[in-house]
Amino acid sequence: MAEAAFADNRISPKNFRRLSNFIFEYSGIKMPETKMTMLEGRLRRRLRATGYADFDSYCHYIFEDGGMETEAVHLIDAVTTNKTDFFREPNHFDYLTQKALPELEASGVKRIRIWSSACSVGAEPYTLAMVLADYMENRSGLDYQILATDLSTEVLQKARRGVYPADMLDPVPRAFVARYVMQARDKQRSEMRISPKLRAHVGFGRLNLMDDSYQVGEPMDIIFCRNVMIYFDKQTQFSVLKRLCACLKKGGYLFIGHSESITGLDLPLKQLANTVFRKV
Repeated sequence: MAEAAFADNRISPKNFRRLSNFIFEYSGIKMPETKMTMLEGRLRRRLRATGYADFDSYCHYIFEDGGMETEAVHLIDAVTTNKTDFFREPNHFDYLTQKALPELEASGVKRIRIWSSACSVGAEPYTLAMVLADYMENRSGLDYQILATDLSTEVLQKARRGVYPADMLDPVPRAFVARYVMQARDKQRSEMRISPKLRAHVGFGRLNLMDDSYQVGEPMDIIFCRNVMIYFDKQTQFSVLKRLCACLKKGGYLFIGHSESITGLDLPLKQLANTVFRKV
């Protein structure tokens, strides 16, 4: 009986179209029909949280009864993918230390501003913080500030805490772990926390890359926008990249994911290395 009820509780074609259209317009994430089962699985916890017995009732609530005003953030939290690792795509961090940071330092920049624009649970901005803190260890007069944003409020809460399963820190060099990560006092808890000194350099905030403009303050020296544009169509990629470029200093660096490309897009960027660009 339970299996039959589970099978009957499916998203109707009409409601799937409404949900996928909303998700695309709100977040830029395309949701083709092949992802219907995935969407159902992700949204079942929202049915439980809101008390609705089936997808028809839930969709009526958000589309007809005005529930979207409060539910939109939770719906997007449920459907966004937040795959992340420390030192993911390590060539980027090598490029930072060997090329980008020395060039910025030589140009007279004293306070390097970096934006991690799809930060997920915080692995990317904290990796950046480790790399910059290490680079500046014996360089007086240099400082850094990292802005870390994401669409999902859930992952931002985790990122602010800076607490991770110990095995998630495996890619981090041992010297960095010793310097920048705290072990749990209770050895039974296999967790580690990013040190307060490092966390003080990272500010977190919610930002939707689909917004018309990005309120991030002064132009950035470096922007990381990695492994998020793979979910966008070409026009959305172009629009997002144009807005990112508007937030980047002339001569600033943009890093995108290794599976992403800007080929064919008319942008004020010069390629320096694989998926590394400079604003011209």
